[in-house]
Amino acid sequence: MIKEQFKNFNIILASGSPRRQQFFTDMGLDFEVRLKSVEELYPQHLKAAEISDFLSQLKAKAFVSDLKPNDILITSDTVVWHNNESLAKAKDFLEAKEMLTKLSGNWHQVITSVCFTTAKKQEIAHSITEVKFKKLTSEEITYYIEEYQPYDKAGAYGIQEWIGLIGIEEIKGSYTNVVGLPTQLTYNTLLNMVK
Repeated sequence: MIKEQFKNFNIILASGSPRRQQFFTDMGLDFEVRLKSVEELYPQHLKAAEISDFLSQLKAKAFVSDLKPNDILITSDTVVWHNNESLAKAKDFLEAKEMLTKLSGNWHQVITSVCFTTAKKQEIAHSITEVKFKKLTSEEITYYIEEYQPYDKAGAYGIQEWIGLIGIEEIKGSYTNVVGLPTQLTYNTLLNMVK
């Protein structure tokens, strides 16, 4: 029985993302959600996966003192990396439009880092997926932002939403990583931790 392997451990997902929570449910894992507010600031010299690695570890720090011996805390962060620049969450319509215009017709990287923390150790892993958008029209970008309000997503888009269905030409790597959690990497890392 798959769940038997995790029965002696308490998996804590420190994420308010409904997409990440759904993935954990879909993977058949029993888990609890714990949330703490963390200011997501990182040193400006960091690039690409260094940013998401740093932020996923930063998010874990807020919980470390609360962890019991059988707890496994999972924190994560997703970065959209394009032209040597991190496209974070858009603050408003104009910023979202600017980001999607940059991504239009181009390849970019989606990087998700997952940090696994117990009372005794910490492991970090990340997944990088290459994504190519078709040339999006101004009307398509405007429609998407107005209808879907993608202000809670890195790069101002969700691959599982309308813009992904009509706009993404090609993807190299993990699809679930682009949604927000590299599920295969996460599951296998958890398995190794409970052995």
